[in-house]
Amino acid sequence: MTTKLTEKNISSVTNTGVSWQSVIIADGSTGTTGVSGRGYFINTTSAAHTFTLPATATFGDSILIKDYAGTFATNNLTIARNGHNIQGVANNSLITTNRASVVLVYVDVTRGWEFVAESNVADLQQALFITATGGTITTDGDFKVHSFIGDGCFVVSTVGNPVGSDSVDYLVVAGGGGGGGGGGPVNGKGAGGGAGGYRTSFPGGTKITTTVTTYPVTVGAGGAGGPGNPNGATAAGSIGSNSIFSTITSAGGGGGAGTGGNPSPGGGSGGGGGPLTGPAPFNANPGPGNSPPVSPPQGNAGGTGAPGVSGGAGGGGAGAVGTNAPTGTGGAGVANSITGSPITYSTGGAGNVPAAGTDNTGNGGGGGGGPANNQAGATGGKGIVIIRYKFQ
Repeated sequence: MTTKLTEKNISSVTNTGVSWQSVIIADGSTGTTGVSGRGYFINTTSAAHTFTLPATATFGDSILIKDYAGTFATNNLTIARNGHNIQGVANNSLITTNRASVVLVYVDVTRGWEFVAESNVADLQQALFITATGGTITTDGDFKVHSFIGDGCFVVSTVGNPVGSDSVDYLVVAGGGGGGGGGGPVNGKGAGGGAGGYRTSFPGGTKITTTVTTYPVTVGAGGAGGPGNPNGATAAGSIGSNSIFSTITSAGGGGGAGTGGNPSPGGGSGGGGGPLTGPAPFNANPGPGNSPPVSPPQGNAGGTGAPGVSGGAGGGGAGAVGTNAPTGTGGAGVANSITGSPITYSTGGAGNVPAAGTDNTGNGGGGGGGPANNQAGATGGKGIVIIRYKFQ
C-alpha cells in the first residue's frame, strides 16, 4: 500500500535532519541535481523542470521534493534516474499533478529509489512511446498511422512503455477473390468473388505488444476473374492472396463460381455459388467463409446460386453473407476508422456485374455476364495493412 505524504510524516522526515533548500525557479534550460538529505521546493510556474537524482547512492539516502506553486500539471517535473532504477524500473519518473509532494529513499541496485511517501501524485512513471518507420505515415491526433498498400517492413526502434505506448492496433485485409466467368448456352452468369479476410484490433480489440525488431508486412493481391465462354462451362475466379502482419494472417477471398461449376474453395469470405449450364444435378453451393477459422471470424460465406439465367450469387463480405441468386448482391463490408476516417473494407463481389474490386479495400470481384458478351469475371481488389499507435 502506498504511503501518502502528510504534514505529520513530512514533519517527521524533516526532523531527522533534512536540509531544505531555497526555492528553485524553473527556467526551461537549467536542471537540478539532487543531493541526499536535502529537500527541494520547485517552482514550475514559467517552465517545466528536470530534477536529476545523484549519480551515486547508498542505502537510506533520501530526497524530498515539493511543488512550490501548484503548477506541476501545467509544467511537469521530470525526475531523471541518472543510471539508477526508480521503483525497480529503468525509467525516469514524470510528475504531472498540481501540489505533488514526494519522498524518495534509495534501497538497492534492484529497486533503486523508492517513493516512500507521496501526495497528489497521479503517475510516477514517465511516458515513453513507440517510434517506428515503414509504409506511408500519417497522424491522427496523438496517434501515428502506418499504411501499407504493398509489401514492406514495419521497423520498431523504440518500444515505449504502458504509460505511453508499447503496443499497436492493426487492420489486416487480404486480397479479394475474382468473380466467376459468364457464358454458356443457358446464358449463365458468373458469381461474385468473396471479400478478402478482415482482421482488426481497432477499436477495442487485443493489440500486439511490440519489440525492437523488423516486422515484415505482406499485402495480398486480388484474385483474377474467370474467363467467359459462349459455348459451355466457365471457370471460377481465382482466390485472393493472404495479407500478413506479425502473428495476424488474413486469408484471401474465395473466387466466385463460373457457369456450371463450384466456387474456389475456402477464403476469408467465400465466393458465390454459380448457375447450371446443363442437365441436373445442379450444384449451386456457396464457398464457405472464415477459412481457415479464426475468432472473431474474418468473413462470411457466399450466397447460393440458381439455375440458368438466374445465375450467380454474391460473394461473402466481412459484415454479411452474400445474397442468393437471382439478386446476387455482394455481402456487406465493414467500416473502420483506424486511419482517423471511416473506410469500408472487404465487401463481396456481385453476381453478373463484372466490376473489379477496389484496390486496398479487399473487395471481391464481380461475376461475368452471359453469352451476349461472354464477359469474364472481374479481378478482386488488393488488400491493405494498417498499423496505429500513440506517439506522444
